[in-house]
Amino acid sequence: MLLRTLTSEINILKLEEDINNQVQSELDRSQREIYIREQISTLQKELNDGKPVDPAWQELSERIEKTPLSPEAKEAATKELDHLAGISSLSPESSMIESYIEWLLDLPWTTETTDNLDINHAQQVLDQNHYGLKKAKDRILEYLAVRSLKPKVSRQPILCFVGPPGTGKTSLGKSIAEALERNFVRVSLGGVHDEAEIRGHRRTYLGALPGRILQTMRKAKTINPVFMLDEIDKLNADFQGDPSAALLEVLDPEQNYTFSDHYLEVPYDLSKVLFITTANTVASIPPALLDRMEVIEFPGYIEEEKIAIANQFLIPKQLLENGLDEEAIHFTPEALHLIIEGYTYEAGVRNLEREIGTVLRKIARLKSEGKPLPKEILPEQISDFLGPQEFYPTVAEQADEIGMATAIAWTENGGEIMPIEVLVIDGKGNLQITGQIGDIMQESAQAALSYLKSKAKIFQIPEGFFEDVDLHIHVPEGAIAKDGPSAGITIATALTSAVLGVPVKHDVAMTGEITLRGRVLPVGGIREKVLAAHRAGIKTVLLPRKNEKDLAEIPPTVLKELNLVPVDHMDQVLAQALADQPINKQTKPPSGKAKRKSAPSVEEAPE
Repeated sequence: MLLRTLTSEINILKLEEDINNQVQSELDRSQREIYIREQISTLQKELNDGKPVDPAWQELSERIEKTPLSPEAKEAATKELDHLAGISSLSPESSMIESYIEWLLDLPWTTETTDNLDINHAQQVLDQNHYGLKKAKDRILEYLAVRSLKPKVSRQPILCFVGPPGTGKTSLGKSIAEALERNFVRVSLGGVHDEAEIRGHRRTYLGALPGRILQTMRKAKTINPVFMLDEIDKLNADFQGDPSAALLEVLDPEQNYTFSDHYLEVPYDLSKVLFITTANTVASIPPALLDRMEVIEFPGYIEEEKIAIANQFLIPKQLLENGLDEEAIHFTPEALHLIIEGYTYEAGVRNLEREIGTVLRKIARLKSEGKPLPKEILPEQISDFLGPQEFYPTVAEQADEIGMATAIAWTENGGEIMPIEVLVIDGKGNLQITGQIGDIMQESAQAALSYLKSKAKIFQIPEGFFEDVDLHIHVPEGAIAKDGPSAGITIATALTSAVLGVPVKHDVAMTGEITLRGRVLPVGGIREKVLAAHRAGIKTVLLPRKNEKDLAEIPPTVLKELNLVPVDHMDQVLAQALADQPINKQTKPPSGKAKRKSAPSVEEAPE
């Protein structure tokens, strides 16, 4: 028993001795290697004037000498390189310094492309790729004209393309870069909520990187690209900072020539970059940021423009994508009109392209099955390809009616006509408004009613009439929210018609804000509104006189077919809108308490 115990203890001691010997030999070898490496490094430094001969270090050193850097960047790179020489290559700090120097060297500091200042070439490129968009194209051509004069003080414009989805904002930026022969880069800002996304993180953080601005400039490889900041209206702010505030320096020509990124901490020149931003609305862009940009509005395309775009761009593109480019397939204008009105509801042309693609895919299937192909797409074939019609446009009323007037509304998808109905019923002087109406539109209805009450004596409305009736104003399509002041004169016309018993002409539509004194104030969206009235079969459109300047944007063919009447006051509106007949003398107020006298027609009412 003693022998077994001693044998076991001896074996354990031998094992421990073997382990200790192995550990000691490994330590001795490692120390020997470190010692030898340090000796070699010291000897190499002595032979190389005190500089390390690490291949990575040598490569960085040569690149710093060859790369044209700004004085500040060269100083920072040299300083970091000297720091790198004094630390071990096995240190984590070594890789961080190498990454920083590589970022400095990869950024374009002086490399730039030469602008093509040929205005005719730019005009050709822009027209070849885009239909319409006159304002945006003119601004680019003006920029080229100024650059061609070689001004002593040159400043890059900072443009903001604002318009509904699918109107060509992003693709126009690519065309501008093609026309100028510059590199094109794009950053999407939708959903960005961290200020560091723009300015980068400081190098003290693990995995720090420059912000998106400098990351994209590295991809551009030139100091003067066309830089598109997409969806700038969809930036979000949270506890990590406001990215829109970081863009204030980027988009300010007075500051961006010394843009400072938190990662580099070296001034970078962005003054030669042509910045183009896009947004669907300016409402969510901070005022300070919006003030730095030149806003160019992209209005929604009208039907005639959509048909031209379909024939010039969309149909050839879809024929090519669906393997039918060798087939002579043609869409008739009537078929395109039906697709636009019955199957798409948009300001742009994205859905129109999808529907055209759907039709052509059905035809591609017929071709693959060996069946005969239709060479001409007719309106009656559209339902076979696309199914039942999805949208039915509002059309003008067929007869004059009492208490019903037609307004014209602006939407992001274009203009719409909007009937407004008024009913006079027994009550206690209440005004009810239905149809999912916003606050501004409700105030317009209150102003319209006050105007009508102020004219009670002129229209011979009995005293106390409004205390004995309720007025119900309704705007159909109650599921759709509506707001804005431009229906003011329409509500006033419908109220007057319902109270006086005079029908409103069914082929008259109107837009304009009303004041308590009956003045008609200007409104927006005239182009879309007038075109909507024309499509709906309206013959006469009443609009504020101060909006006459907006008629220059309307196609001449539409102007010829419409009777556009500028108005300054509600008296002129009523004279044009109410049917030319006296008030029905037999009509009595709904309540039997206050009897209404017969009143003259509006034309006979004194001024």
